[in-house]
Amino acid sequence: MRQLLVLIGVAVLLVGAGRLLLTPAPVPPAAPVAYVRYEADPRRQALRLYWHDDQHQPLRSLGRLRRWLAGRGQRLVFAMNAGMFTPTHAPVGLYIEDFQTRVPLNTGTGRGNFYLKPNGVFYLLADGRAGVCETSRFRPRPTVRYATQSGPLLVLDGQIHPAFTPGSRNLNIRNGVGVLPNGHVLLAMSKTPVSLYDFAAWFRRQGCRQALYLDGAISRAYLPAQGWVQTDGDLGVLIGVAEPAR
Repeated sequence: MRQLLVLIGVAVLLVGAGRLLLTPAPVPPAAPVAYVRYEADPRRQALRLYWHDDQHQPLRSLGRLRRWLAGRGQRLVFAMNAGMFTPTHAPVGLYIEDFQTRVPLNTGTGRGNFYLKPNGVFYLLADGRAGVCETSRFRPRPTVRYATQSGPLLVLDGQIHPAFTPGSRNLNIRNGVGVLPNGHVLLAMSKTPVSLYDFAAWFRRQGCRQALYLDGAISRAYLPAQGWVQTDGDLGVLIGVAEPAR
């Protein structure tokens, strides 16, 4: 009987203005996420974008890219996918390779992460400088050697994308690219699922004031120096660092 009275008392305390007062459950802290992380110096390393092989067929996987480079006397050091693509493996947005615009800038609207504005462009200039900018700020010019468009932006001018929510349970494998204060390019893929907010926050903690989301569950990375080798997948544009084979 005493226990029953205690329960009734607790219930009375919780009732206010004729309704039960509910306290939202606290959001549990996100589990730690490990990343495949590669920092490239575009002034000293051969960082570039890839799409087709010599027969003008999409490379589609990091394994095929590695074999294609080996046939050209190059060793693949690092690679990952570099943007969203159509069912024919064509980039959804802007794609520039060796100063040639292969796919024009996409300023349209639609559904999906690519169209979550602001989206953006990652680019490499002829002098080795790299940048990430909002799509509306990108201006094609002859000095752009490589560029890929994707979305959404993760970090813009040091601020996390306003549509991202802390504590979001929308978790996925994700990869992206950012530019560090020293001008180096930071390329990363989560090893386990992560929210867009936490992924963006990670880039910001590394020092990136600008960072761009590249893709989600289909993402693959190749970094044998860290024991991470994924040569499968069915991808679109790729980004990688290669060096002469020894």
